Amino acid sequence: MSQPDLQPGQPSQPAQPALNRYAPPQAEVGDPLAGPEHGPVLAGRWRRLGGAVVDAAIVMVMLWLASRITPWNPFDAKNTDLLRFNPVNTVLGFVLFLLVQGYPLVTASQTWGKKVVGTRIVRSDGSAATPGRLIGLRYGVPSLFGLVPAIVQIWSLLDALFIFRASRRCLHDSIADTIVIRL
Repeated sequence: MSQPDLQPGQPSQPAQPALNRYAPPQAEVGDPLAGPEHGPVLAGRWRRLGGAVVDAAIVMVMLWLASRITPWNPFDAKNTDLLRFNPVNTVLGFVLFLLVQGYPLVTASQTWGKKVVGTRIVRSDGSAATPGRLIGLRYGVPSLFGLVPAIVQIWSLLDALFIFRASRRCLHDSIADTIVIRL
């Protein structure tokens, strides 16, 4: 093998680009657990709280409207006693929930609040959740606790506190095998 003819003043090796040791790193920085190879990205606790607040506001407005246009008044003091068995409020409240949130749950696996904050409910493996799983397990089973006086408050507190687990899943998520993801 012959060496190419070198001219005087020409370096023997190709010139390397000058390295600036003070330059910032050129590596791409991103969330190591984001992307299709790692599955869906869980919604943060604040985002989930925001969606729940929007949903609660919608429910309160709908309950107020129902109390104005029907004989049913869920705000009546005799209906709000913690130790009184009141299946009417539970059943009518769940029916009202389905009337308001049923369509987005069935079509997009979202409540109106989740649509606002950009989250969706999926199975824990990332696959789509069926309407039966969402309405029956995720929302229906917890609603049954509303039938038991005083237990519903304990359930609600425990359900909310479970969001602080590493998996960010509330009790109703565990029952339905669902997670809430960012869009």
